[in-house]
Amino acid sequence: MLTVDYERLGVRPGERVLDLGCGAGRHAYEAVRRGATAIAVDVDQPGLVAVSAMLAAVAADHAAPSATGPTPGSGWPAAGDALSLPFPDACFDRAIAAEVLEHIPEDTVAMEELARVVRPGGVLAVTVPRFGPELVNWALSDAYHSVPGGHIRIYRRGQLEGRLRAAGFAPFDRHHAHALHSPYWWLRCLVGVDRDDLALVRAYHRVLVWDIEKAPLLTRRADWALNPLLGKSLVVYAVRLPARAGKQAAPTAPVRAPGGSAVGGGGR
Repeated sequence: MLTVDYERLGVRPGERVLDLGCGAGRHAYEAVRRGATAIAVDVDQPGLVAVSAMLAAVAADHAAPSATGPTPGSGWPAAGDALSLPFPDACFDRAIAAEVLEHIPEDTVAMEELARVVRPGGVLAVTVPRFGPELVNWALSDAYHSVPGGHIRIYRRGQLEGRLRAAGFAPFDRHHAHALHSPYWWLRCLVGVDRDDLALVRAYHRVLVWDIEKAPLLTRRADWALNPLLGKSLVVYAVRLPARAGKQAAPTAPVRAPGGSAVGGGGR
């Protein structure tokens, strides 16, 4: 299930996409499926093994040209730190940071790094937990957010957009996503975030898995209708502004895959 709307992000075949904090790689997968070249970055190196296999599989499974869509692109994982990305300046056309920034103490540094690697005119999609639903989680359970690597802040929309502007982006669109997930996490926080053995929690989880796998019309319409009120995630889209005089570094060497193929460098 995608949090980012790829029509608003504007991914096109042949473009270069960064999926920062990729997790299981779902957003990188969709970028490759749409014909882009995606790099899935995370600090969890063991998890990147599964991401690598998944990205290879999507390219292999749809290798033949299709009359109904673009020929899939390519993608690979890369271990990296959001505060010091291992890529040259202006080398990506699009970037995604889904449910990442709320984990990073120096979030403004991470935003500046995203601004560095996205070309002027490129688009960034950032998703973070929405203020209202997230505030309920924090109120119900300290364990929800106090674990190592957990959420360290709750963003208000204006705060997030202000920090993106300061980093060199211009927010131009936003929406909310995953309304059906908010009550699930309220339930988990109420009964104990580690109590996934309870019958009600398990039943709700099965509904969410069914929704993700089957995308039935009933739950999709319910999610769409409830997102303005209960959407768990805030999604903000922002365009990279031209660098101020003296701030734009010179183009550097292309980003290269482990096998040696170039993603491209220098921006467009």
